[in-house]
Amino acid sequence: MKSILIRPLITEKMSGISEKHPNKFGFIVSVDANKIQIAKAIKDKFNVDAVSINTIRYKGKQRTQFTRKGRFTGRTAKFKKAIVTLKEGQTIDIFGQA
Repeated sequence: MKSILIRPLITEKMSGISEKHPNKFGFIVSVDANKIQIAKAIKDKFNVDAVSINTIRYKGKQRTQFTRKGRFTGRTAKFKKAIVTLKEGQTIDIFGQA
């Protein structure tokens, strides 16, 4: 069984959102996971209740690399991002969970 939660999303933009709204957290999740499965995974792992979940799907971008032997094209991996809003007063210690 593939894990639903892949890793927490720790970026400058997500840090700004978390400062404004201390009960919002971001995660990179499995591409085929739905909101119900994400909420259950958050509940099981961190023992907190999710009020709402917003998901965003990203396509992989095409990349080209020029070398002496020629040109190589490929794609970056597609991924899904979930912004989880918790109940008031609840929080997740992302750096304490390793």
